[in-house]
Amino acid sequence: MIRLHNLRPRPGSRHRVKRLGIGESSGHGKTSGKGHKGQKARSGGSIRLGFEGGQMPLIRRLPKRGFNNAAFHKTYAVVNLDDLNRFDAGTTVNEQLLRDSKLIRGNFFGVKILGSGDLKRGLTIEADKVSASAREKIEKAGGTVTMRERQVPAAQPAAAQAPEPEEPAASAPKSSTKKVATKKTASKKSKPKK
Repeated sequence: MIRLHNLRPRPGSRHRVKRLGIGESSGHGKTSGKGHKGQKARSGGSIRLGFEGGQMPLIRRLPKRGFNNAAFHKTYAVVNLDDLNRFDAGTTVNEQLLRDSKLIRGNFFGVKILGSGDLKRGLTIEADKVSASAREKIEKAGGTVTMRERQVPAAQPAAAQAPEPEEPAASAPKSSTKKVATKKTASKKSKPKK
């Protein structure tokens, strides 16, 4: 009798894997479809994507202009309500608990709760973002939502950043007299009149 553990494909329905490098009778010829010599014919010889033989590649020849917001994009870890039913009633669900439960992993900016599914228990949820439908279902189930506050370092005033120059110690007032440069004129001998 045919069962799941003894199912086999019909004979001839699957071809054996054609082995390479066993001569011309293998069906792939002497060089096994790799051509004659060269970098690609070697074992492990491959060329990375975008390499153009040493010349300046296209991605570096094209001009880069404009602003790209990808560097400032904030990625949130998404958790649905039906995933939170594994916790007991009254549990405080935060990022650390979600990580320990393997519901979220990796690096992200914050946690966002979405309203997919129904919540059957009253939970205290701490998240960065909560959709309107998720908030409604959480409060309907007897739970509460607490938004996490991110600590942003306050910008220091300019006066606090630059230290004020120290005043020099009080000294005797300088005299305001200016030295007058005197020109020395060479004395000319008076010539006798003729």
